[in-house]
Amino acid sequence: MRISTKGRYALQLMVDLAMHQETGPVSLRDAAQRQQLSDKYLEQIVTPLARSGLVRSVRGASGGYLLTRAPEDYTVGDILRQVEGDLAPVECVTDAEFCPNSSICFTVELWQDIYKAVSSVIDHTTLQDLVSRCEAKQQGGA
Repeated sequence: MRISTKGRYALQLMVDLAMHQETGPVSLRDAAQRQQLSDKYLEQIVTPLARSGLVRSVRGASGGYLLTRAPEDYTVGDILRQVEGDLAPVECVTDAEFCPNSSICFTVELWQDIYKAVSSVIDHTTLQDLVSRCEAKQQGGA
């Protein structure tokens, strides 16, 4: 399993929104500059985040994007799945009918264990956890 740039940038964008939400809507241009990302690419990434209700757009001269809930109420899994889709290492983990040999496959349990481990990490790490890590790094901490 590999997280694409879309997934990585989605997390960076969400952290940026969380860190700057107290000043109002965050423009993609400002977030892109702070994160050193392409604002055009962020436009593509924010669409599924908005469609799924993870962020909302505010129109107008001082418009931009806002989180729809508190950073501690998002998991990394919530965010990644919106832009990456299912994060299973192989299709048979989430669709047993995909492979006719799944009942005798000697590797299916390995794939299931990998999927469970990844899901456990991303579903127990919150956006607030990432914000805290970012703030610690900016302050020269661990």
